Amino acid sequence: SVGLELSVNNHAADFTLSTELGPPISLSCLVHNSSQAEELLWYRGDGQVRLKEGNKVNISNICISPVNESDNGVTFTCRLARDKSVQVSVILDVQFPPQLSGEETLRVEVEKDVSLTCNSKSNPQAQSTWLKDNQSLTLQQSHHEVYQTSEIFRLSIKKVQKSDNGTYTCVVESPLGRGTRHFYLIVEDKKPVFPTEAVIAAAVVVSLTILFGIVARKDKIFKVW
Repeated sequence: SVGLELSVNNHAADFTLSTELGPPISLSCLVHNSSQAEELLWYRGDGQVRLKEGNKVNISNICISPVNESDNGVTFTCRLARDKSVQVSVILDVQFPPQLSGEETLRVEVEKDVSLTCNSKSNPQAQSTWLKDNQSLTLQQSHHEVYQTSEIFRLSIKKVQKSDNGTYTCVVESPLGRGTRHFYLIVEDKKPVFPTEAVIAAAVVVSLTILFGIVARKDKIFKVW
């Protein structure tokens, strides 16, 4: 394999290919400086791609269709079968806007904690903000907590109060678009706690009283029967 080279889409070295969702893309691998038939292999990440006969020798083509979010960041590699060190890789950079929508109603009692979670992916990474009743939410250090990763944007509210009632909107924006999700937070009064232990204790006392009363009057009861 000395002197043999590969190229993918006319690139003789590893490269990044930017694309968008939907339209298919083709990758063409070609052997250079070969004096005989050379078999080619394709890999998606660590997994080998199955190729049809007639699409393996000296030139090989694969098609990704349709392109979706799961293809973002994936490496496709063309290798020489008899010397896998001869290879060229291409990393897919799939760009797509935030895909975020819908609404949710949450009911929570006063003094309880609640979390509002937006699941959103985008490329390039988007900027995220929270609104309350269509106004920018002012975060209070001991009351609000925001957690964010490339796919999750979460607002936690500790010990909610009646003043926390309202519509919260998760806004995710990137150069390619914008997505929103609405949360209708309803803060309810505390529900009265049923005194289960007290009722059980009372029932035990009543039962024992009745039992002791029966024992104390057993002679009269038997006489009546």
